[in-house]
Amino acid sequence: MAVEITQLHHVNIHTTNVERLVDWYTRVLGMPAGPRPAFPFPGAWLYMGEQAVIHLVGVDVLPKYKGTLQLEHFAFNAAGLKDFLARLEREGVSYDARKVQGVEGVQINVYDPDGNHIHVDFYGEETRGVTFREVDPSAMNRR
Repeated sequence: MAVEITQLHHVNIHTTNVERLVDWYTRVLGMPAGPRPAFPFPGAWLYMGEQAVIHLVGVDVLPKYKGTLQLEHFAFNAAGLKDFLARLEREGVSYDARKVQGVEGVQINVYDPDGNHIHVDFYGEETRGVTFREVDPSAMNRR
């Protein structure tokens, strides 16, 4: 049987302030903390529905990685664009909203308190008629 990767299961994030990130992801992205195994280190699992999609690992000092970590962002699909933009405004979260040429939809780019880049993507009827700057994919930021 051929191997087939079927789904991204979760993102694991090291942080020196678990509580601050739990608060932010809950308030801003609507991802509450939920059940987590009794690991021998601090942390939290943040849920999208029934799935723990972000695993936070509490550390005293952020680890030094060999080489350069190449993860630039992670992304979620969502619905409720107007409500999400209102939430970001209410919470005072800076964001960059854009349409990408050749892609039907809108990207809302945010950074969590530790500086992790997340974009939340919206598609369908709710994005029609919404005016954000349009970005040529070939000109998008690359490290």
